[in-house]
Amino acid sequence: MDVTDFINLPVYTSKGKYIGEVRNVLLDIEERKVDKLILTETNREFVENGMDVAVPYRWVSAVGDIIILSYFPERVEMPVEEEEEEE
Repeated sequence: MDVTDFINLPVYTSKGKYIGEVRNVLLDIEERKVDKLILTETNREFVENGMDVAVPYRWVSAVGDIIILSYFPERVEMPVEEEEEEE
């Protein structure tokens, strides 16, 4: 399978819940392997505001017409940045 074959594949949890689709693939050049999948159009049930997320490739359990993840967090949210106190 070529790296470009991942693009636009739908991604699901092991329980069949849709997460998003692959927009891009990040490679670890030194190790010569796929490092992360960048998912877009993500399911708002799992990802705050449907933002793009990076999924470590080690979470992938199967690749074919779809990608199945062995793990995905219950919810992905943006961290709240605390305002710096003025002195």
